[in-house]
Amino acid sequence: MNRMARLAAFGLGAAMICGGAMAWAQDASGITVWPRGVPPAGTKVADFGDHTMQIGHREVNGRVEVHQTKADIMVVQSGTATLVTGGEVVEPVTTGPNEIQGSSIKGGVSHTLAPGDVIEIPAGVPHQFFIAPGTQITYLIVKVAKR
Repeated sequence: MNRMARLAAFGLGAAMICGGAMAWAQDASGITVWPRGVPPAGTKVADFGDHTMQIGHREVNGRVEVHQTKADIMVVQSGTATLVTGGEVVEPVTTGPNEIQGSSIKGGVSHTLAPGDVIEIPAGVPHQFFIAPGTQITYLIVKVAKR
């Protein structure tokens, strides 16, 4: 199935899930819009072939993640967090094809994130979110396949 047909089917499914009201719009050139950053109901990951798009939400600290073949581009929508990047993964475990997780990062760099921040994490770079008690973070994630 080509990209346009896949996106059209995705849009039809979104319309059916949302009771006929489109939760997103796509024009004839294949442009996808998630109004106010909200994906269609029931959508976890929108797959466009060479990249995916999803919403991430955290209320607790995450594990270290390393995506060996995909870069992460994130746009913070709400909340705050500390993102530690780089360094060495402690207790690495392969969790899937080209995916590694770990318990912590040794020697990473801390970044304080807030709404509107845009982050690009190249493929192969360890990263881990830390969430202060009583806070949260919501962000758009675009995963792009490494060339």
